[in-house]
Order: sequence, then structure tokens, then C-alpha cells
Amino acid sequence: MKLRFLGGVDTVTGSRHLMETDRHRVLVDCGLYQGVKMLRRRNWKGFPEPPSSIDSVILTHAHIDHSGYLPVLVKHGFKGKIHCTQATYELCRILLPDAGHLQEEDARYAKKKKFSRHDNPEPLFTVEDARHALEFFETHAYNKEFSPTDDITALFSPAGHILGSACVRVRHDNQSIVFSGDVGRQADPIMRPPEALQNADYLLLESTYGDRRHSTEDPEETLASMINQTLARGGIALLPAFAVGRAQMLLYLIHKLQKEKHIPDVPVFLNSPMAISATELFLHHHHEHRLNEAQCAAIDENTTFVRSVDDSIALNQRRKPAIIISASGMATGGRVLHHLKSLVTDYRNSVIFAGFQAPGTRGDAMVNGTDRIKIHGAYYPVRAEVHNIDSLSAHGDYEEILAWLKQSDIRPRKVFITHGEPCAADAMRKHLEDELGWNAEVPELNSEVDL
Repeated sequence: MKLRFLGGVDTVTGSRHLMETDRHRVLVDCGLYQGVKMLRRRNWKGFPEPPSSIDSVILTHAHIDHSGYLPVLVKHGFKGKIHCTQATYELCRILLPDAGHLQEEDARYAKKKKFSRHDNPEPLFTVEDARHALEFFETHAYNKEFSPTDDITALFSPAGHILGSACVRVRHDNQSIVFSGDVGRQADPIMRPPEALQNADYLLLESTYGDRRHSTEDPEETLASMINQTLARGGIALLPAFAVGRAQMLLYLIHKLQKEKHIPDVPVFLNSPMAISATELFLHHHHEHRLNEAQCAAIDENTTFVRSVDDSIALNQRRKPAIIISASGMATGGRVLHHLKSLVTDYRNSVIFAGFQAPGTRGDAMVNGTDRIKIHGAYYPVRAEVHNIDSLSAHGDYEEILAWLKQSDIRPRKVFITHGEPCAADAMRKHLEDELGWNAEVPELNSEVDL
């Protein structure tokens, strides 16, 4: 069996790993590149191998950096099955068409405002492309083996990152390899912790926080302090949030803080159709998260869901104190951009990020102190307070991942470090070698190894 690293190395986005046996090719994850322009351009270069030559895809979870290239893969000739958990499929039914819609909207807006270098900018894929890709999905339960090809078996185990997220253990002949996907946290406020791994010969491990530990601050106290300071100035707190996972956590924490009288009872708006749909899914997947039905219902009752474009435009005109949660979490697209345009220039307001910000994104620039941001071809001065609560991240830091690995039965011959910026990935390699005595390496893009 051979393993090729077609994405998700030297960066946290674009996860794509190709397994090859003598007879079949199986792709694990098929994500979009995000962040700096150099990375985004990779999405347009075409897949390194003919999509028609790939027999099946195994998807660890629904986030766009792991699933977002699937419509393009299908559009260009992939005909096999896309294997995932039930919750991942349900989330992809929301995320992929929405991503296609954003691609189309960005192309239309760029043409209208003439800020694209192309006369007729085209979307990478459309809503219809995304819906067509969904026809190829096949779902599987956790901890039950399935066969993506007739010479490979695979098994999903809970990864604790978002609904449906999984580590996947793949076996071929007498060899086995585990793909970690994105690994959740031991004490996440809403998600259950990742399940211990079975033994395997090889491990492909994420390293988003391979070079740092999360803050020990109490995220509830920190969030309450930031919101209270904003509201005391008469401002609006804008929380860019990943539509799946972070949005639901923030809604839960804000409702809890209001119920306990730690923050004022101001209106709370969720302005993201995708996040609204994802929030509704939480009602149907209690076994994967810590919230009970009453807590989910309370979030629903105390949040104003902004569904229509007209309501979103109206919300942009609001100047009274409020809390607005909107996607995307790194401010790379979506309705949050329109809120930033109307709010970021006013010192009374605040922008509160909640998790990792990939280099090259607006979120990364803002948390690192930029004095202006570019949105839809125009620059806006950043006068609002900007914060990032990294203790709300859905990724385990290196200490949490090491603790998880020690709890597991896995003792791999070799570990391949992926899904991390270069310094983070190399730091994770050193942690594994120094603390566990494991053989680890950071692969290069498009490199190939024989297992």
C-alpha cells in the first residue's frame, strides 16, 4: 500500500490523502484550500490525479477544509462512493450547497463591482454541483467495519471535533493505518471527547496546535468580560463563528451567561443559514454531544435566527447593543463580511473570534493587529476591539492529543504529521519523538511513501 500526501501538509487546509493498493485508489478527505491567495489558487489547479481513477472517498468530517473539494471531484469525473458517518452526511447536505452558493455569490459580486482581474469570474463549483455530489454519499455507523473497495476495510471512531467527526482506521492485507482527522478536546463544553484508538501500524495525525497549549483562562469568564465591556460602550459584539460546532457552542455559552445574569439580556442574533440548520441538527444527535434536549430548546427559544437576505440587510443597520454570531469563523466569506463592513469602523463595537485563524485570512490579520481590512475590493479601518478566545477551539492542543494517544492502544511504527503550519507540525513531531519515543516525520506536499 502506498500513501500520497496531496493536501493538508504545510498548512491546516486542503486535506487530501490518497491510498493506493495494487488494484484500487481510495482518497481520505477532499478539502478546499483556504487562507492566503497562494493556497487558494491550488483549488483551481486541478486534482493531481484524474478523479475518474479514484475508486472511493472516505470523509472524516464535514468541515469545508476536509469536504469542500468533493463537488469539484465529482464534476471532473469521480464516480465512486463517498463514505462517512450519518451526521457528516447531514452536515454536508447543508455545508456543500452553501459553499457553492457563496462561490456563485462571490463571482457575481466580483463581476458587478469589477474588482476581479477576470472579465467574467466563474465559481469553482455551483450549488447544483454540490447537490449532485451528495448523491454519491454512503453512511456508516461508528465502530462498524465497511469496505470502500473489495481489498480494503475501514472503521470510524468518534473524534469529538464536531457532529459526525471521526478517526478512520483502514486495513489492507496485514497492514493498518489510522487517519486522525481533526481531534477534539477532552473537556469541550458541548462535544464528547475523542474515543481511544485501536492499534495500527501507521498513524496520520493532525497538528493544528502542535506548537502551543490552549489558554488556561475560563472561556465563560473571558467571553462575559468582552461582551460586558462592549455593551457598556453601547456597542455590538460580533462573533465570527464556524457554522458547525463553534456557533452552537457560543450560543450555549451566551444563553448560559444570560441565564446566570453574568451578561445583560440583550438580543442574540444568529445570522447564518448554514449555522441555523446545523444548530437544528443538534436536536437529533444527542449521543454525540453533552447538551440535553432542554438545553437545545433553550438555545432555540432565546436566539433570533436571521434567515432571509432582507432580514440580514436590516440587521446590518442595527446600532443598539446586541450580540451577533455569523459565519465564517475566519471571516473569509459569508454574511459576517457585511457585518464587519458596518461594525469594524466603530470603536464601541468588538469582534470576538473563537478559535484557530489560518494565516492569510482576515481573522488572522485582525487578531494580529492589522489597522485595516479589505472586503469586497474596499479597505475598512479597524477601530473596533478585536479578540480571540483560543480556549474555545475545537482542536485539541498538543498536550491534549498526547494524553489521548497515551490512553489509546495504538503503538505505530511511524507517524505522519499533517494539518498544521510548518512550525506546529515540526513541534508535534518533536513531542511524539521526545515524549512517546515514536518515529515521526512531516511529509512534503505530493510526496509518496510505501507502507
